[in-house]
Parts: sequence; C-alpha cells; structure tokens
Amino acid sequence: MSQTLAPGSLAGKTALVTGSSRGIGADTVRYLAEAGADVVINYRNKAPRAEKLATQLRDLGVRALVVEADLTDPDSVQAMFAEVEREFGRLDILVLNASGGMEAGMAEDYALRLNRDAQVSVLETALPLLGEGARVVFVTSHQAHFIRTTPTMPEYEPVALSKRAGEDALRERIPMLSERGVEFVVVSGDMIEGTITATLLERANPGAIASRRESAGRLYNVSEFAGEVARAAVDPIPDDNTRLVGDTASFAGE
Repeated sequence: MSQTLAPGSLAGKTALVTGSSRGIGADTVRYLAEAGADVVINYRNKAPRAEKLATQLRDLGVRALVVEADLTDPDSVQAMFAEVEREFGRLDILVLNASGGMEAGMAEDYALRLNRDAQVSVLETALPLLGEGARVVFVTSHQAHFIRTTPTMPEYEPVALSKRAGEDALRERIPMLSERGVEFVVVSGDMIEGTITATLLERANPGAIASRRESAGRLYNVSEFAGEVARAAVDPIPDDNTRLVGDTASFAGE
C-alpha cells in the first residue's frame, strides 16, 4: 500500500474508523496511522484480524487501540467511546465507515438500524470528544447517494435507501457541528472492487461488476478508495460537503 498522506502530517491526532478490522476501514486506518495519527480500530466480530492490524500499526510508532462494539447497540457504542476517552482523552477524526444490510439472517429493519440509526448514535456519542477542528467523514456509495434520482439493483435497494437515510440524518446535524467547530464531509464512491458488498451483489446478480466497470470505464479497488477516504479527513471540505469518487456520469443529480 502506497503512502497517501504526508508522513507525520497527522502526528498528535487521534482517529477512529468504524468497521476497521478489514476492507476499506482497515486500509483507511492504516493510511491515517502511516501519517502519524494514533488510531482506534473498531470491530464487531473480527477480533484476531483487528489485533493483527493493531500490532502492525504500532510498529509504525503510533498508538493503536482495539475496541469491540456493535454499533446498533447504544450501550456498546457508549462503552467504546469511554475507552477512547480513557486512552486518548479526545478524538480528532471520526470516520463512519461501517455499514451493511445484505447479510443473511438479520432482522428486516437491520439495514436501517445500522446505516441510519447507528450512524447518528455513534456521532452523538462521540460529540463530547470532538473538539474544534475535528473532522467527521461519512462513507457511502453512489448507488446510495443518488438513489432518489437513479435506480439501483433491486438486491441493493434496501441498503441504498437506508444509507441515504443515514446520510440525510447526519447532514441535518451539520449546523450543530459547525457551531462546535467540527467539520463534516460525505465520501461517495462508485462500486468498489473487492468489497463484501460487491461480492454479494455479484452473487445475486452475476455480471453486475463487469457491467458497472464497462459503464464507468474503471472501478476503484479497496486500497484506492480507502486513500480517498483518508484524504477526506484532511483535505478542504467541498462547498456541498460531498467528495465524489469515481465516475458519476451514469447518475442523475440529487
């Protein structure tokens, strides 16, 4: 993985990435650590993977805290941030990366509870630790961000609608965040090759990835998109609080 942020540019900062034991979250937290940030690795059920990543990041000379938390459980979220406060005392970067809804065996409302309710819960619970100059990054997909104007695959529609609901709920809090000096940005990406979601979509709709790749010209991989998420934590905030990654020609405006 190549360095995406200037070495040392985040020295003295603390960053938490939800769902960061694997995939985009793991690569994002690695980029932030490579830039000098102390990091919090959050996971739900991948403890060995999270601990292995933490060991690798500590070798970079940063502190890495591993915290198990089910984001749909408010008590679990509260306990996570209590650990962050004990260990670091504050939080400078909060990346809301964890999402889902296509998993088998979950309740019918699970996508909405995770992609909307849990995102708001995590942000509001983190607020006391987010001081002036802190940055909140919400990670989503074009298929969710543009769902009101551009239909997506039926298999993904419930997830897309719930993620857009989460984005809307977070955007409603921008004025409150601004009053506290906390910045907010949405990072929306096209279909990302190598993610669990892409794999599940391909399984449900064979040829979906190849079709989207042909339409877009190219698709970002996990590491490339994670680099964009990491940069969103430090780059100037666009006027509309939205960083679009990858082709958007196939999507109508919001």
